[in-house]
Amino acid sequence: MKKINLSLFISVIILSLFGLLMVYSSSNIWAEYKFSDPLKYVKNQGLFLILGIIIMYIISKINYQKYYKYANKIFLICFILIILVLFIGTERNGSKSWFGIGSFGIQPSEFMKLAMIIFTSKYLYNNKKDIGNIKKGVIPILGLTLIVFLLIMLQPDFGTGVILVMGVVGLLFVGGVDLKFFFKIAVLAIIGIIGLIIAAPYRLKRILSYLNPWSDPLGSGFQIIQSLYAIGPGGLFGYGLGGSRQKHFYLPEPQTDFIFSIISEEFGFMGVIIVSSLFVFIIYQSIKIALKCENLFGKYLAFGIIFMLAFQALLNLCVVIGLIPVTGVTLPFLSYGGSSLLITLASIGIILNISKH
Repeated sequence: MKKINLSLFISVIILSLFGLLMVYSSSNIWAEYKFSDPLKYVKNQGLFLILGIIIMYIISKINYQKYYKYANKIFLICFILIILVLFIGTERNGSKSWFGIGSFGIQPSEFMKLAMIIFTSKYLYNNKKDIGNIKKGVIPILGLTLIVFLLIMLQPDFGTGVILVMGVVGLLFVGGVDLKFFFKIAVLAIIGIIGLIIAAPYRLKRILSYLNPWSDPLGSGFQIIQSLYAIGPGGLFGYGLGGSRQKHFYLPEPQTDFIFSIISEEFGFMGVIIVSSLFVFIIYQSIKIALKCENLFGKYLAFGIIFMLAFQALLNLCVVIGLIPVTGVTLPFLSYGGSSLLITLASIGIILNISKH
């Protein structure tokens, strides 16, 4: 057994610590106004970061093959939690997605993403002979994924649901499902998304504001306009740490989904390049680990985790620069959010353990 992939571990720590710094920089003005404590958000995030690093370290010591044994139980527990949150959860920003514990909140859908990857990895390992048979090998796991997606949509949390689905689809692709099948799924997904947009008028507003944010600059287009105002003036080196103007009550709660806008404003194009390079390096190292893993379950597990993280990061970046409508997705390692940070670091812990084998 080898040691963990140290370069992956160090890059994750660096990115997470930079995220903590940016949570403070982006939130101190709002936290001072709302809580009379400029350190409110950074203290919460700091606690989760310490806990997350400890969890990552512990998980890196646990043989990843144990998740094969307990995959069904992990999935069942998370499945029950995403049902319970619909009835006894705390509502925040219009979504009933959290179990509130004082000023903290736990989001079970974040844990469900990892549970779904573990369960799907086991499913593909056990059914590798049937994966070429769409009805027998693919439809059952896609059906279960759809049920989970619909439960998350009831909260509603479209962004998390899409990330979960894309993680499973990525795993099916690695598992050897015929490429033609994904084109059929894409058509069905487009029809489904249109249906979801029709069912919830606020999503239609987001689409319209995406096409022309200035058609409603004080309403549905407000966030993306303020995000672009943050990104645009950053130039090559930005205004410097703490120098953001948009965090002064222009960009709403910039420490969450739009933290990359503040990074761009304060550190400019060079900051964007450095942060993006760290993400690319983490993804590259994780893919190398997945490719080298000789155990098929471990290979699926590593690929599934990195697909999920890469797609989430890409989705967030596309939102903040206006390429796609606002979806409410955090940026891994950087955005404020305890559940997201914990599950991201736990996921990296699994990849680190796989790297030892």
